Amino acid sequence: MISEETVEKVAKIARIELSEPEKKKFSKDMEDILSAFKKLEKADVSGVEPAFQPIETKDVLREDVEEPCMSQEDALANAVHKEDGFFKGPKAM
Repeated sequence: MISEETVEKVAKIARIELSEPEKKKFSKDMEDILSAFKKLEKADVSGVEPAFQPIETKDVLREDVEEPCMSQEDALANAVHKEDGFFKGPKAM
């Protein structure tokens, strides 16, 4: 049986406030969760290989290849707001 004090402690850690009916409901919910884990503990897993990565992973990043960069003039060619060779944005306070 999950005590009301345990529910209050978990609620305090989670930084939530619970009413009395909610405390009783969560006490029952926590008991159900622990019961489900107890059933899982009884499962026979002998001979089963652990599956740390059930889906094959592969590197999807491209090679980092140095390429010539765009000139400042080309970069600013279509910019409406520019000043002294730089993009001009709104003032920040």
